[in-house]
Parts: sequence; structure tokens; C-alpha cells
Amino acid sequence: MSEEHAVVLLLTVELGIPHAQSLKQKRSAVKGLKDRIRSRFNASVAEVGHLDKWQRAVLAAALVGSDRRHLESEAARLRQLCEEAPDLQIAWIDQEWL
Repeated sequence: MSEEHAVVLLLTVELGIPHAQSLKQKRSAVKGLKDRIRSRFNASVAEVGHLDKWQRAVLAAALVGSDRRHLESEAARLRQLCEEAPDLQIAWIDQEWL
């Protein structure tokens, strides 16, 4: 019997949203990025920090698979998507294997 295993890669991204003047504007910008991450990477994504701040947000995205190299490649593409998001600035990105 072959041994199968899963690897999980957690990416945490802190965002600046300088144009947001309300939580509604912030949620709109963050929702767009979350939706793109979900659809392009089939990832679980949630806003996990700075929930009450207008111009800041922290997102966590989990990628699950069996090939660590493939997940590394997907993580690089996900980072690029975040960096190219209009009206959002990346403060930092952290990557953690679980």
C-alpha cells in the first residue's frame, strides 16, 4: 500500500488600502482579492486581522496538495496576484508549511 500525504502551505498577507475611507470600501477591495485567490488557486482564504481598521487588512490563504514544489509555484503566483492588485499595497507576506 502506498503512503499518501498532504502538505499545507499557509500564506499570510498584510495589506494597506490607502484609498479606503470606510469599512465598506475596505471590504469591497479585500473581497475582490479574496474572490480572485479562491477562483484562481482553489485556496481557502479569510481576512484574519485588522478587521476594524479602514486602511489595513491581513489575509490568510491555505493551499493544500501532495507536491511541495507545485505548492511553491502556486504560492509565487499567488504573491504576484497580490502585488498586482489595484488599490492595494503589500506590507508583508509570510509563508509557513504546516
